[in-house]
Amino acid sequence: MSVIAEFRIPSADFELGRILDVEGITSIELENLVPIGGSTAPLFWIHNSTRDTFLESVQRHPAVTSAVEVDVFDDRTLVTLDWDANHDHLFEGISESGGQLLSAVGTPETWEYELRFPDHGALSEFRTRCEDAQISLEVRRVYNPTKPDAGPWYGLTELQREAIMLAVEMGYYDIPRGCTTKDLAGELGISDQAVTERLRRAIASLVSHTLVHSESAA
Repeated sequence: MSVIAEFRIPSADFELGRILDVEGITSIELENLVPIGGSTAPLFWIHNSTRDTFLESVQRHPAVTSAVEVDVFDDRTLVTLDWDANHDHLFEGISESGGQLLSAVGTPETWEYELRFPDHGALSEFRTRCEDAQISLEVRRVYNPTKPDAGPWYGLTELQREAIMLAVEMGYYDIPRGCTTKDLAGELGISDQAVTERLRRAIASLVSHTLVHSESAA
């Protein structure tokens, strides 16, 4: 089973991060990696930045042939670089490990990456490649994707999610307990029995869509 990992990476640890380290920029969002000939070029949004200054700064980097505006809006600009991502150790590691880029958002200091790998072995290979290239990875989260019909919360319905989050916030699972199911029922406007059943189903769904799938993958 595929696995999704979220990382925080210092901008100074990979080439694209160093290229886009431009004074005055607040946010960069990688839109896609576009194949051009035999190389791969990044397509990304820059936010709250002076376009002309940004383009001039980026084009001064020795690894960049050119930076071109693709689309311009009031608060953001879509830019592409004539630069080969295959020469960046980070992107090389993603490609060689069978990874897929899901999202990447950065600042001059750090980038947040979300990557999908075929399995945990491929993820381990990617981390080893980064370690060998002296790229620091701060792992934020690693998880298996939910079933196609599971929705965005590991199979939880909106009501189950509301109930279990409230139970945690009010200390129902603390020792000693900070509240009772009757307290939760009063907050949710349902019966004590309904709260108990909702929590039971929520926990069963979480286990089914996380631990059970992880064990199957292993």
